[in-house]
Order: sequence, then structure tokens, then C-alpha cells
Amino acid sequence: MSLALAAVVALSACPNWGHPARQLYADQFSGPLEQWVSEYRHGPGAWIGTRGGKLVMDVDSGATVWFKRPLEGDYVISFTRKVLVAGARNDRLSDFNMFWMASDPANPSLFTRGGAFAQYDPLRLYYAGIGGNTNTTTRFRRYSGNGERTLLSEYSDRRHLLEANHDYAVEIAVYQGCTRVTLDGETVFSYRDPEPLKEGYFGFRTTQSRQEIDNFKIYQLK
Repeated sequence: MSLALAAVVALSACPNWGHPARQLYADQFSGPLEQWVSEYRHGPGAWIGTRGGKLVMDVDSGATVWFKRPLEGDYVISFTRKVLVAGARNDRLSDFNMFWMASDPANPSLFTRGGAFAQYDPLRLYYAGIGGNTNTTTRFRRYSGNGERTLLSEYSDRRHLLEANHDYAVEIAVYQGCTRVTLDGETVFSYRDPEPLKEGYFGFRTTQSRQEIDNFKIYQLK
């Protein structure tokens, strides 16, 4: 089956995404990152924090910013995210990435890594990499927890790559065994998992870039 046909099949298998109900969490990034854990190589070329009501990831290597609370059940995460390209030191149009439903089969504590991408291979999670490899690929994977990273969908056409300095409205939904990623209201990935991941952590992920995130919310889906 081609990747395009597989994407159509997966989409048709998840026709219902429920409705937002109770708000579970939110962060407007008006103060310190008290709800988050940042994993990255600290140094003069890297900084993660809040500025101007936004979470800023300005890093010269790999970085993950985890939401501290584990999530389970049916929910939708929404936020706005932008890759900044304006001539600053770390500006690179690449790696608008996310982990969700993440857990470590070998360790009850997830937050034990330093930001290098390969360190996350042993986890169990879903991963979306928008505009990876210097904005040449957009990929969706399922990590099995034993080092296997199954590629579920991949794009390389311009329509599925990043635009610099664009405020993307992002939603990541988990509902009744399905998961979906939308950008600006358009479905990028949709997948019904025969063995769905049922609980875990959400994290923003990138490699050498400068990005801003705001208006973070999580709602229960009914």
C-alpha cells in the first residue's frame, strides 16, 4: 500500500473525534515554566524560557520540553506555534516536532534525558516531525518502547512542509483508539492504532531552531 493510500485508509478509519468538554489544563506562558521540564544541552547558544507571553525554544541542538502532568483517556491539545527565521544565531526552518502519549517502559521517571534525539528511541510514544531534516520531510511515527520506530506516514511535498514566521494553529487529538494532528484546521496525520497508547506525557520537540509557542490548552473529549 502506498503512503498516500495508507493515509486515506487511516483517515477513513477515524470518522469521529468527539467534542471538547471540560478544560483540563492551560498555560499562557506569563511566568516561569512551572508546568514544564526542559531537556537540552545548556550553554551560551541555547535558552528555553518564557518571554512576552510565549514559550521560547532557542537552541543550538536537540531539545524537548515536557508537560509535567501525564495524560490519559480522550483529549485534545491545542496551541499556536511558530518557527522564527530572521537571521538570529539558531534560526533554521526545521523540526516543528511533538511527542505525545510518551512513557518509558524501563523507568517510571520519564524526565531523565539531555535532549539528544536518539536518547528517546527506547520510549513508547507517538511522534510527529513537521519539516524535519531542514524542512524536507514531514513524518509520523509510533515508538514501540523497544527501539522500534514505525513510520506510519511521510510527506515531502511543499504543502506539507513549513513556512517561516507563520503562526500555526495546532491540535493533537487522542480519541477512542485514534490519534490525529491538524495544522490550521487541516488534518496532517490520522491513525487508528490496533494497540493504542492509553497514557503518557506530551512534549514539544525540536533541533537547532528558534520557536515560539503560546495559548496552550488541553480539553477532555466527549
